[in-house]
Amino acid sequence: MNARTEYDLLLQGTHLPARLSNTQLDALEEETIFILREVAASFERPTLLFSGGKDSLVLLKCAEKAFGAGRIPYPLLMIDTGHNFPEVTAFRDHRAQELGAELIVRSVEDSMARGTVRLAHPGESRNVHQSVTLLEAIEEFRFDALIGGARRDEEKARAKERIFSHRDAFGQWQPKDQRPELWTLFNTRLAPGEHFRVFPISNWTELDVWQYIEREHVALPSIYYTHQREVVERRGLLVPVTELTPPRDGEKVEVRDVRFRTVGDITCTCPVDSLAADAADVVVETLAAEVSERGATRMDDKTSEASMEKRKKDGYF
Repeated sequence: MNARTEYDLLLQGTHLPARLSNTQLDALEEETIFILREVAASFERPTLLFSGGKDSLVLLKCAEKAFGAGRIPYPLLMIDTGHNFPEVTAFRDHRAQELGAELIVRSVEDSMARGTVRLAHPGESRNVHQSVTLLEAIEEFRFDALIGGARRDEEKARAKERIFSHRDAFGQWQPKDQRPELWTLFNTRLAPGEHFRVFPISNWTELDVWQYIEREHVALPSIYYTHQREVVERRGLLVPVTELTPPRDGEKVEVRDVRFRTVGDITCTCPVDSLAADAADVVVETLAAEVSERGATRMDDKTSEASMEKRKKDGYF
């Protein structure tokens, strides 16, 4: 049975139409384009956070539809930990060049050199320290709106976010200070030093993202699809074997067919077993998945909701 047949049978089993609804995807795309245009109209110095991951590539595809290739009215911003997958950073650069978009990259390593980031030990994940580098970039360029690809279905703390999420003069998220968003009317007023984080694909799910990728033929870094990789099993996750994440004593290194559901810092991102070779195959797997993408693949998300909220209050994405 090929992926398309299996896909159609799964949809029939869930009482959904066989081509899951272009109507649903059209509505989500329309909402995202509206928000992207609203940002361009409401702020003086917005930027689009662009990692080269699947969600930011879907967001960029919608921005291309909203404004046209070579006409996206804000730069792309990448906060680089220095520990990103090379396939993803190479694809990031290629896609930005292809669209004729300005790409700004700021590095956690530069923050370490300035002394604003200090690791507890050399092997510590730099993922959480991106907040410092991000706030430094906001101050450097005086950004007043940062467009991100976070979705509410990813994690409980993210589900509390507004689409236009207010940040105070310290870059902090205060849940009680968020503005109502009724009838798609957004209060974008800012005091000096404040800014917004804007999440145009908040209402999308992982399944929506992959169906959109399939429908729109959105190109992705190769590691989103099946490939062979050395991994070890650790605390219910498949940890990739790299110089940054070597096997521990007693762990057995295996070569397995895997793909990444989400991509972040090498030190905290894990693949899953998969033979999905294209977007249609991934849609089938996503329909059957029982664990969220971050719950299944992110070592740094094995923490409490309160911990993630604290990170967000400190300026995290």
